[in-house]
Order: sequence, then C-alpha cells, then structure tokens
Amino acid sequence: MHVTVLSTGGTIASTDGDDGASPTKRGSELVGAVPALEAYADVDVDQVAQVPSFEMDAETLESIGERVRELDGNHGVDAVVITHGTDTMEETAYYLDAAIQPEIPVFVTGAQRRPDEYSPDGPSNLLTAFRAADAFSAHDGSGVFVAFNEAVHAARHVTKTHTSKLEAFRSVGPGPVATVDRTGVALHRPPEGESDHVSNASLEADVYTIKSGSAVTGDLIDAAVERGADGLVVEGTGLGNVTTGIGTGVRDAIDQGVPVVITSRCLEGRLAPVYGGVGGGETLREHGVIFASDLPAQKARIKLMLALAAYDTAEEIRQVFAG
Repeated sequence: MHVTVLSTGGTIASTDGDDGASPTKRGSELVGAVPALEAYADVDVDQVAQVPSFEMDAETLESIGERVRELDGNHGVDAVVITHGTDTMEETAYYLDAAIQPEIPVFVTGAQRRPDEYSPDGPSNLLTAFRAADAFSAHDGSGVFVAFNEAVHAARHVTKTHTSKLEAFRSVGPGPVATVDRTGVALHRPPEGESDHVSNASLEADVYTIKSGSAVTGDLIDAAVERGADGLVVEGTGLGNVTTGIGTGVRDAIDQGVPVVITSRCLEGRLAPVYGGVGGGETLREHGVIFASDLPAQKARIKLMLALAAYDTAEEIRQVFAG
C-alpha cells in the first residue's frame, strides 16, 4: 500500500516559542518520528501549508482540495493522510468530502499536545490514521474521515467537543465509523463518505455566520446584508428558532435575495419548524429559510459557500440541503 501524507501545520507540528506556539516541524519530521508507519505503507510527504488551523483560509483550503483531487486520480496512491490543526479539522474534512468526493480514503489527523510537551499524541494519531488506511483500503473504503484518539469518524458527523483533552472528537449521533485497538481496526459501518456532495464548486462566496441567543438583536444581519453578503448562516436555538430581532432581519434578508440557512446550537437532533412568533421556526419557514437538518453552523457555512458557487437559483440551493 502507498500513502501520501499532506502536512499543513497545526499543533501536531508546533513547538513553543517567545511569541507562543506555532508550527515549526515539517511533515517529513512528523513521519520520521513514527517508524512503525513503515509496517503499513510506503510513504511520501508533501508540505502543502504550515499554519495553525485557526488561520485556515479559503485559498489554503482549496489548495489542499486540489492536491487531494490529484492524488485521488493517481492509481499509485491508495490513501491520503493529512496532518492538520484540530481547531478547524472538521471543516477541512467536511469540505474535502463534500467538494472533492475522493474515491480513496482520506484521513485528517493531528494532535492536542505539541511534540515538545509531555506525552504528545501526534505519533499515536498518525499511527491510527495509517492503520485505518490499511483496513479501509482492504474494504474499498472511500471518502474523508478524521482519525483521532484510536477512533475514525466520518467527516459529515465529527465535531470537536473538548478544547484540550485527547478525546477531543465525537461523532454526535451515529458514533465513529471504526475504532482502533491493539488487536486491529473494528469497522462499525461501511467505510464510505457520508456527506452530501456539491461538485465543481469553489469557496468564493461571502457567507456570514450569526448566532442567536437571549437578547440578540438583528443588527449583525442588517450589517452583513449591507456589506454584500452572498448568504447567511444563522445558528438558532432548539429546533431552529431565533430572537425577534434576528427573525425580522432574516425576513428582510430573504426579501433582498440573500439565502439564509438555519442551524441549531444543540449538539444533537434535527431542526423542525414548529413554533410561531417573529423568530419561531414555522415563521422562518414561511419566509423561505433553508433548514440544515442536524448540520452544525460551521459545516453549513461550507456547504452554503459551495452551493452558491455551483447553483444559480434559490430552489437549487435549497435542494443541496434537502438530503
């Protein structure tokens, strides 16, 4: 088996310094620190970026996507492993699964502890990714996954749920696709991508995210529309409800032709238009909002950006979220 490692920076590559921690280690150093990887695959390394993931921008994200697309078309590559910061790891994984749709398995991994800290978890997470790559390739696996703390999660469902613990990622609802232990890789469901695909799309659209909560006004929605936002994602409460001020702002934005996607700040459960009132979900539905089902705001924003680049009409964009 042949695996290509794409290194992008993040905590797994960071060391402390006078101005704080920053990525200093190259991907070749990360791979060289884990000799056990050679038991699972032949490896080559490509340094795509060297940034903390909280600084990941659209240009860098798309450059990672293009490299994955090239490798996916290379018959000599069986899997891709991407080393990445944990802050926005789930967005990168989701973008790759939705936009690139790789036919080989792609694993995004990283670390919560730097290489210069006690008990760094980067080597173990890299090994988890390689072991999963070996197992998934044997089952014709495809799509994008997050490999972390001896678990493998589908990009569609994974989210970071703790700021610092090693067990940082969860697949809320369905659970991980696979788990890894001393005896091997245990598959819990088929190793396939689970995201809705939006092909041949870019991240050029300007999409703003606005969070509802007690006493939040609609000023930010009005400001986003005035700045020329191409679309809005509103993180509501409960089943997909917002404050009166945001409800009014949503109505006005849609009247001006700006698509609005509603998500929930709840970690589990799907949206449902039930409540009336200015900010209730049923009222928002009547205004024409798009409900994101159980997709969190950070992934709904990626999806809306892709949809805006791929489609021209509001109904086509709505259908992207209907799956």
